[in-house]
Amino acid sequence: MLLFRSLVFDAVLYLLMGVMGILGAPLALWSVDGAYAVCRAYCGAVLFCLRVICGLRVEVRGEVPKGEVLVGSKHQSFLDILILFRALPRAKFIMKKELRWAPILGLYALRIGSTPVNRGDRSKAMKAMVAHAGEAREPRQLVIYPQGTRVAPGARLPYKVGAGVLYERMGVTCVPAATNAGVFWGRRSPYRRPGLAVVEFLAPIAPGLPVAEFMPRLEAMVEEASDRLMREAGFDPALGEISRAKPIASD
Repeated sequence: MLLFRSLVFDAVLYLLMGVMGILGAPLALWSVDGAYAVCRAYCGAVLFCLRVICGLRVEVRGEVPKGEVLVGSKHQSFLDILILFRALPRAKFIMKKELRWAPILGLYALRIGSTPVNRGDRSKAMKAMVAHAGEAREPRQLVIYPQGTRVAPGARLPYKVGAGVLYERMGVTCVPAATNAGVFWGRRSPYRRPGLAVVEFLAPIAPGLPVAEFMPRLEAMVEEASDRLMREAGFDPALGEISRAKPIASD
């Protein structure tokens, strides 16, 4: 039944994306506010269906950042994107450039001011991030995934210096964010497991630190908190497996 419910949810996910994306396109093209309204409605609808169909609830912890800040977040799943966008007042993302051409997603990502970067060209990617970040006409929350990609629960990938460069050049506060979303909605996994997926905003890092000091602090905060949230969900990040003593969920 778990697989069946997961497949039903995925069908609803893409159906909602198509219907809401197309019907909302005139609003998105008309104004940035319209694009945000459609995206926020979509995220809310998907999270509601996720709870009803799969029994997977979401929770946001910590103080939600507002104004012009950099959010350095753990990225494990499409789910943590949905949670972040729903929680943040005016989120935009650093995204891989290929998503510009993704049907529906590309239109809305660009309309809300997300920055497409070529991850294969480090120098150009950094220049694009810094230049585009400075073009915002209003305070927004710029979300960057310091590891540059989705990371499976328990896996250890290095943190890339791009987050530090943005932090230094923008001169703004960075709010680290941790998650356990990948335990329930894994990378390339067909399963959407019941339980409680959490995104937690951590203590802000004030502007002004050298990059060499900022990066290890960001990594330590995000990794320690994410490990704690994964253990809370019954996943042992040290072993890379679900704890037998505390299963994630049952059918």
